[in-house]
Amino acid sequence: MSKNVSKDILNKVKQKTGKNISENQIKKLASNVKPSTMQSESQLRELIKQVSNMAKIPVSEATINDIIKTVKSSGGMSNMESVMKMLMKK
Repeated sequence: MSKNVSKDILNKVKQKTGKNISENQIKKLASNVKPSTMQSESQLRELIKQVSNMAKIPVSEATINDIIKTVKSSGGMSNMESVMKMLMKK
């Protein structure tokens, strides 16, 4: 993940949730993400749920499955910011 979390992501979270998510909150969560996280369905599922809880955006099982399918078909997303962008599109 880049040193500075995209302000677009933070603004999108605020628009969708009405809540401010700090860059530090995202960095703390991202610090636990390893390349293997994007390869493991169970770890990826857990990450999606953590991001959903942090942003207070409910994510349906169908959406989680769509995200996992997209990550797997793309060969694994390279960073947490990509996962957050996908969540914000839903």
